[in-house]
Amino acid sequence: MSSSGAGVSPGDAAATALPSPAQAVEFLTLLQQLKAQKRTGWVKRGVRGPESIADHMYRMGLMAMLVQGTEYDYHRCIKLALVHDVAEAIVGDITPTCGVSDEDKFRLEAGAVQRMRGMLGGSSSLAGKEIELLWQEYEQAQTPEARLVKDFDKLEMILQAHEYECGQGMQLQEFFDSTAGKWRTELGQSWAEEIYKRRKATAAAQGKEG
Repeated sequence: MSSSGAGVSPGDAAATALPSPAQAVEFLTLLQQLKAQKRTGWVKRGVRGPESIADHMYRMGLMAMLVQGTEYDYHRCIKLALVHDVAEAIVGDITPTCGVSDEDKFRLEAGAVQRMRGMLGGSSSLAGKEIELLWQEYEQAQTPEARLVKDFDKLEMILQAHEYECGQGMQLQEFFDSTAGKWRTELGQSWAEEIYKRRKATAAAQGKEG
């Protein structure tokens, strides 16, 4: 398994404080926003009962559990999946259709993660430090685990798109188009191909029924 990527050592003398009960509950209360906010892309397309940000992150976490026994550190992948969209509790789900540049999106989200670290105790917080480092690792996508979780982010989206197409009779081709040629790992590509295959089979079956 890969040991690359930033991490927090339990013996780090500069960051050892457990968040106070008030700090922990304040942070956890903020995370309720991830459960309440619906994913922007689905809202803009008029999906009925769209998933929340937390729904999306949850299935990604379970995706990470499936790579046990591979070259990937699945524990780290789970952590990355849990953290990758955490800034959206403050800034919301910013998509390419929102008119925000990549640079501004990064700046807003980095500021949100720093604010969360402050809520947990700032430089004295092991948890706050690890959340920030994991978020940075995901954004930089320079480790095998971060690249795989980047793929999970897209895979979860197209799987959800397929499910909405099946359940609501929608056509959501643009979500599939947005991932074309952007897979970073062979594993991600193989899972994507399976989703494409199932989508094609569904379309063929519906055509026969019609």
